[in-house]
Amino acid sequence: MPLAPQEVRTFFITSVTHQRHCLLQSDRMARLLIDVLQDNRRKGRFLLHEFVVMPNHFHLLITPAPDVPLEKALQFIKGGFSYRVKKELNLNFAIWQAGFTNHRVRDPNDYAQHRSYIHLNPVKAGLADRPELFHYSSAFPGTDLDAAPPGLKPIG
Repeated sequence: MPLAPQEVRTFFITSVTHQRHCLLQSDRMARLLIDVLQDNRRKGRFLLHEFVVMPNHFHLLITPAPDVPLEKALQFIKGGFSYRVKKELNLNFAIWQAGFTNHRVRDPNDYAQHRSYIHLNPVKAGLADRPELFHYSSAFPGTDLDAAPPGLKPIG
């Protein structure tokens, strides 16, 4: 299977909450994080292909804008969320563990595997019977997403 073009910078990202506390389990926190993702997407900072917000972590498939380093894209997400939690919800505590893990998506098969992992994460955790029933996931119907980049579109 051919590799994605070198200019395609699509990543599978995982970031966890401070001490793995279930800070994202409430509807208002999960929806706020999704709003931060969508706001940054609308601002053109990255393409958002897939996501899931779990009680103590999130997974993303994103392609940062050409002028946005991956680290900056995550700063927009994690820092933006922390800022809004403090400002809008008047909560002031540590939210995120430092850093994040990332994997550069290599080809359509790699993309499809990570997409499936994201969709099945809440099912495996017992939070939903089927991926499309979990409200805090890109598998939920009606979610605004960007298509897979050229060279990573699943075949078939």
